[in-house]
Amino acid sequence: MHRPIGRLLLLLAGLASTPRAAHAQSSIHLRAPDRVRLAEARRLTRELAGRLWPGWDGTPAPLLLVSDSMEFLVGHPRPSPGFRRLGYDSLLGSEVWTRARQFPPTLLATFPAVSGMPTIVVGTAERTAKSSTTWVLTLLHEHFHQWQYAQPDYYPGIRRLDLARGDSTGQWMLDYPFPYDSAAIQVAMRRLADALVGALAASPGTRADAVRSVVQARDALRAALSADDYRYFEFQLWQEGTARFIEYAAARAAARLPHPSAAFRHLPDYQPYGATADSMLHGIRRELEQLDLGQKRRVAFYPIGAAIALVLDRTRPGWQRKYAQRPFALAALLPTDR
Repeated sequence: MHRPIGRLLLLLAGLASTPRAAHAQSSIHLRAPDRVRLAEARRLTRELAGRLWPGWDGTPAPLLLVSDSMEFLVGHPRPSPGFRRLGYDSLLGSEVWTRARQFPPTLLATFPAVSGMPTIVVGTAERTAKSSTTWVLTLLHEHFHQWQYAQPDYYPGIRRLDLARGDSTGQWMLDYPFPYDSAAIQVAMRRLADALVGALAASPGTRADAVRSVVQARDALRAALSADDYRYFEFQLWQEGTARFIEYAAARAAARLPHPSAAFRHLPDYQPYGATADSMLHGIRRELEQLDLGQKRRVAFYPIGAAIALVLDRTRPGWQRKYAQRPFALAALLPTDR
């Protein structure tokens, strides 16, 4: 979650009725590559959400695309004042609205940015330094956050964590004083990462022992942390680690779908979903092998959470329903009877 950024002034609003301003407004449009990428993200959402996660399909997916000078709102039912309607985009299957840029064009986050509704706020693939394929999959990561935020117990559960310490903005989710620099915690986190590497590499015959090693490392880390710190750790695994897993799961599932549109495949940085899924899995393993809590800080929790979700996917059928019933406790779902 990100704290909203200060609004930019809309200059020269009084010129909107002049021919020059009218021409400038009529020339505002989504770039062709952005439309193609957004259409592909919307296709994957339609095809995969219900297959990958129970109850995910049907979750509203409003999105604000931030260019260098303008913002484009897609799929939002209640645009706030200040947006101007561009019209219906048949490729996106949605109305599109626009306004002058207010957020950084490198932003990639989901928060109540428009009319109090959780909205994906994202710069273009070029400005967020992602290939077209990984950018599309990152939108599914962010859309999963929209599902998380829509759970009826999400906000009451956040309050019950009792970690805000007076902060009412949500900034504590980023700035919580976790003991990243503790040598003992770094060692315990390293052992958990190593155990997860072993579990991901385990054959079916050795998987039970590998999972037991993960559970033992989890318990050792929990014993080394305070109760508050462990709740924060589990919260990050549940929220960000699982969303990271969703990127990989979506890439893996997308590889089995019919090919994307020719327009998407003809983008110069297009990568097939199968190859991207392989690269993402390799990346999770590499991050675990090179885990440095002191350097990576909160981001170190992402591959740990993604790896735990992968282990659950292989060892606990139906774990996704337990995930929804027991928020902010991903590592607690690891099987202990194996």
